[in-house]
Amino acid sequence: MFLFGVDYYPEHWPEERWALDVRLMVEAGFNVVRLGEFAWTKIEPCQGRFDFSWLDRAIQLFQERGMRVILGTPTASPPAWLMQPNPELFRVREDGHRLTYGNRREYCPNHPLYHAHTREIVRAMAEHFAQNPAVIGWQIDNEFGDRCYCPVCRAGFQKWLQRRYSTLDELNQRWGTIFWSHLYSDWDEIPVPLSTGNSPNPSLALDFYRFCSNSYVEYQKIQIDLIRQICPGTIITHNFMGFKYEFVNYFDLAADLDVVSYDCYPRMQWTMQAEVDPGWQALAYDTMRGLKGKNYWMMEQQAGQGGWEQLSVMPRPGELRLWAYQAIAHGADAIVFFRWRTSRFGTEQYWFGLLDHHGTPGRRYAEIKRMGKEIASAGMSLLSTTLKAETAFLLSYDVRFAFQIQPNNPQFSYPAHFYHLYQAFHRRNIPVDVIGPDADFSSYKLIVAPSLYLLSEHLVDRLNQFVRDGGVLVLTQRSGVKDETNLVIDEPLPGRLGEACGAEVVETDSLAPGMTNSIVFEPTHWREVPPFEVGVICDILKPISACAIASYTQEYYAAQPAITLNHYGKGQAIYIGTIGTAALYDEVTSWLQQRLRLESILDQSSNIEICRRQGESGEFLFLLNHTNQPQPVNLEFDYTKTLDDQRLPAGLHSLPPKEVWVLIRE
Repeated sequence: MFLFGVDYYPEHWPEERWALDVRLMVEAGFNVVRLGEFAWTKIEPCQGRFDFSWLDRAIQLFQERGMRVILGTPTASPPAWLMQPNPELFRVREDGHRLTYGNRREYCPNHPLYHAHTREIVRAMAEHFAQNPAVIGWQIDNEFGDRCYCPVCRAGFQKWLQRRYSTLDELNQRWGTIFWSHLYSDWDEIPVPLSTGNSPNPSLALDFYRFCSNSYVEYQKIQIDLIRQICPGTIITHNFMGFKYEFVNYFDLAADLDVVSYDCYPRMQWTMQAEVDPGWQALAYDTMRGLKGKNYWMMEQQAGQGGWEQLSVMPRPGELRLWAYQAIAHGADAIVFFRWRTSRFGTEQYWFGLLDHHGTPGRRYAEIKRMGKEIASAGMSLLSTTLKAETAFLLSYDVRFAFQIQPNNPQFSYPAHFYHLYQAFHRRNIPVDVIGPDADFSSYKLIVAPSLYLLSEHLVDRLNQFVRDGGVLVLTQRSGVKDETNLVIDEPLPGRLGEACGAEVVETDSLAPGMTNSIVFEPTHWREVPPFEVGVICDILKPISACAIASYTQEYYAAQPAITLNHYGKGQAIYIGTIGTAALYDEVTSWLQQRLRLESILDQSSNIEICRRQGESGEFLFLLNHTNQPQPVNLEFDYTKTLDDQRLPAGLHSLPPKEVWVLIRE
């Protein structure tokens, strides 16, 4: 069953209202609801006394109308009776200050007392609902993240390091602690990288970030193991925060789950903008699909304005439906909107649901009700389909963590650089998988690895083998700089990746704000194009076996190579030694597309996003118009619009603004 639903908080509303809400949900076409993820105090009003009666009554109403339930474990928002007498349970920030009660996700993920209370509430919930057929899945906690620097975490970090390095001699050597006389003679001496210590040892900081990420993986596993033991067969998920969130290694966090879920908010107070960039959302979706190499769920799809202290831009007519179909186009097998009705109280008074504060259905409800009818007819056919890509983007959380510690240039952002390269493929509707360092590379023609700053020997070997076997690898500036302990390597960059690249980095120029350079492509290796502006970081390259295909035009390294191409084994490696504008990445992507014959779905204007899901039930083309103007669509074959069964003959058509077509070829 394709899951189509909404997040609901029955504890926020009078019980006499519940039946009306359930009726309206059913009329909107919803078949699933998420409940309970912030209801710890309501479920356990004091330690050891549990009250599920209200939740039983709510679930029964949904069950009677044919809806299914996903339950959230409520550990993201602990009760005051637990936190007030135990202030040591609160997280400590990087500046050494301990949080106080008043928000959510304030807890230390490593504290044994918090673990004990977590086991109690999760066990009680799992045992109570184990035999309830309406409960089909569980969401663990809510949006894991945020590092803790408390004494418990420091002690846990020291034990984690003992397991990782075995001896202090090894740790001292791998971290280079001889620098500034930071040699450690006892594990207890090792600190956490508080900001009060100023710039930390980069190796210590990287390992601490890894430890913090692993803390959430282990904390999640406590809950997963309990639920799997008590409720075998139910689906377990967690709601992730997309590509931009960078404090947890999402590949690790996803490993123990049955399915990845995502919380998507294109318009909210922290990203105030007139227009939404669909490319950022596409990257988030492709990342969520890539975490487990399979389709994902949307656990929180925006349903209205998103804001706490401020009102954000109201989603324009058609946008809610458009965003939901974009998620489906990129592999979502469930769409659950957040939230049903806008809260009249609490921090999220201005985080709007499908219904406003007054609870009366309006424009947004009608838009999603239309989608409910469409999903009822087309949803099941989509379930056995997914995206297939010949291109992969390699995402490394170790690299993300390392750049958080040492960004190299204040203008450089690894996530933004990753996106700007991805965007060139998205504009051409070239399908992309976002994969981790341990993924299977064999099914791809092309791997793009933006700024692969930190590398393990294992990954180097796998990338070199990928190229030898006939793949094409694209690397960009500052690749191969560090080993996996965050020490700079003692050989010319890009280190052992130089074997595939056939080039060395002679020097790296880091440009100040306002400083730019430009590059020109060599006419013997490239079509004639104007110069491209570059900046921020410029690797000056020396070809060994590679050929220079573009060179700098300014500064002391004018005429020196900026981009090289090397044939290695059956494949090729391209090194782009600088940061360019969209025009440069468009040019390189166009060349790669032609050279590798990368499939672009339909030959359309970049103003239309086109995705294809294919599988046992057929091949579905998604055409999405994110603009405010009609866009031309030229169809080579006859198609049927699955959302309304309308036939579209081959030829020129017009896709209305903010509209979606899901086509199947006749």
